[in-house]
Amino acid sequence: MQVQKTKYNTRSKIRWGIAGVFVLLLAGASYVAPKDFNFVVDKINNKIHLGLPRIPEKSINLGLDLQGGAHLVYATDVSKIALTERGTAVEGVRDVIERRVNGLGVSEPIIQTTKVGNDYSITVDLPGVTDVNQAIKMIGETPILEFKEQNTTPERQLTADEKKQMDKFNVDAKKKADDLLKKVNQQNFTDLAKQSSEDVKSKDNGGYVGYLPKYSAYPELYNWAEQAKTGEISKLVISTEGYNVLKKGGEKAGANEISASHILICYLGSKGCDNPKLTKAEAKKKAEDLYNQANATNFAELAKQNSDDPGTKDKGGDLGTFDLRIMVKEFADALTKAKSGEIVGPVETEFGFHVIYKRAEVPSKEYEVWRILVKTKSETDIIPPREDWKDTGLSGKQLQRSEVVTDPQTGVVQVSLQFNSEGTKLFSDITTRNVGKPVAIFLDGQPISVPNVNEPIRDGRAVISGSFNLKDAKLLAQRLNAGALPVPVELVSQQTVGATLGMDSLNKSLYAGLIGIMVVALFMILYYRLPGLLAVISLILYSALTLAVTKLIGATLTLSGIAGFIMSIGMAVDANVLIFERMKEELRSGKSLKAAAEEGFLRAWTSIRDSNISTLISCLILIWFGSSFVKGFALTLTIGVLVSMFTAITVTRTFVRFIVPWFKENGNWLFLGHRGNSEEVSSRD
Repeated sequence: MQVQKTKYNTRSKIRWGIAGVFVLLLAGASYVAPKDFNFVVDKINNKIHLGLPRIPEKSINLGLDLQGGAHLVYATDVSKIALTERGTAVEGVRDVIERRVNGLGVSEPIIQTTKVGNDYSITVDLPGVTDVNQAIKMIGETPILEFKEQNTTPERQLTADEKKQMDKFNVDAKKKADDLLKKVNQQNFTDLAKQSSEDVKSKDNGGYVGYLPKYSAYPELYNWAEQAKTGEISKLVISTEGYNVLKKGGEKAGANEISASHILICYLGSKGCDNPKLTKAEAKKKAEDLYNQANATNFAELAKQNSDDPGTKDKGGDLGTFDLRIMVKEFADALTKAKSGEIVGPVETEFGFHVIYKRAEVPSKEYEVWRILVKTKSETDIIPPREDWKDTGLSGKQLQRSEVVTDPQTGVVQVSLQFNSEGTKLFSDITTRNVGKPVAIFLDGQPISVPNVNEPIRDGRAVISGSFNLKDAKLLAQRLNAGALPVPVELVSQQTVGATLGMDSLNKSLYAGLIGIMVVALFMILYYRLPGLLAVISLILYSALTLAVTKLIGATLTLSGIAGFIMSIGMAVDANVLIFERMKEELRSGKSLKAAAEEGFLRAWTSIRDSNISTLISCLILIWFGSSFVKGFALTLTIGVLVSMFTAITVTRTFVRFIVPWFKENGNWLFLGHRGNSEEVSSRD
């Protein structure tokens, strides 16, 4: 009874295996040809209303040689870029080209970089492109990096009626603010703010703005608070963003401000200097000599004659009054240790060697402020600007370097920017007039980051912070460098494949694949008979699965890929040939059909494994070192080899195990490949 139960369980598992094979075949075929499958599904749903799901109708990605399109090769000029920077720069240009190509609506473009020695080239395949000249024009343009600020210029001038309405609105707003100013002396300030203030940020907190530093988004409010007494309420309404009724709270010490001048001596390899001529040692020696000569009287004249900082040279090296937090660490540390009136140096930073004159140190204050705001209208409130952003004059031409950094205190990933001397001056002006407002970074006309300005930035350095992960930050830095680094591209080769030629190639390839499958199937059935028929069923499953996997991973099918697929058809039955030949030998030796079938699969496995592994190794080498067309061939061959091992070993074996019990112990002519087999078996018995 136990033996019968075991046989029943084994047989049941085989039946489930057969069912699984046919389900897999149906799933693979429906995924490869979803339109045909959905046609049947729609017919069934219309008649029986079963609600069967439809398969997404996504076609296999066809390569340039099958679909038609353009094949472009660009040479890059990286001669002006350091060897260590070239790979990153070219990848940045490749990224820009890919986004531009996607803007053309190209489906599945293939864009690759190739390195030969110290030279780089970029290959661009554009399947289905009809206007090649437009693609060439778009790709060939230099990447454009721009910094923009909010546009406050109306699209047109106001009409007389519109201006009259605006003026009336503002007069009413002034009257309302004056009335509130009268009420505030009779009513609690916070209660009145909650009732009447139009400032969304502070209204719910009773008008509480907080402590304002000197460089804030509200300079008018700070200037009033600087003159007012603690607890004082403004006697007049203060105009900024509208009309403000203000109340001053306490005050506290803010960051110290420094008044200083410097002399900068650049050297070869330092950042931000135009045409440095001195070596590092020579620059240090010159800075030491200037330090020994400098005093409070002659410092300005020495700076005018010797400094390499174009932004301050004509002003005698005067940096103005600034917050130490905007300076680089080495510069800030030196000023922190120095006393007022002291000259220190040479101080080395990434920009060169500095001789610094600390003129004075003035502590700043922060003031606590409440406000009740009555908003006014401007021309842009009535006639919005045509564009949300306007040019600032700062672009990739002035960006010297962008890189990924982390906040030393929080560990948050950020992207740092470093401008040259011209960009430093522009960026300082832009951030000064946009404190508390956004400044947008555009690449190729699209905003890639819109950070808010927290304080004026005068050293030409900034960080873009946000919800970056490391991958996003690297991508952003790469895009910024692509717009900033001088990496011109030159079209050196252009090939166009017509859609008709591509379709003709596709049809011929499909016929070749179909004929290949039919010839292999015919051979297997004629020579191996019933096992050959089972192998053909496995081959059909193999074809469906191979195409389904190719489509699933998003691989692009090219002529070379189809060649790899056709070649893998022969390799798919190669394993079956080894198994069936071994099975015939076992039958000739007198073993039963069941034993011969098991031994055939078991003993042929090592040969199948070794031959397929050697093929896979060859494919990996071709994928690693080959060109795009060779890679397509190797990829489809790799998929074919892996799927063929599954169909030959697992699927065919399941079929054989299923049918073996249907026949006599020693089998018959359906299993033996030639007439002499039955006589050999009987004579050996």
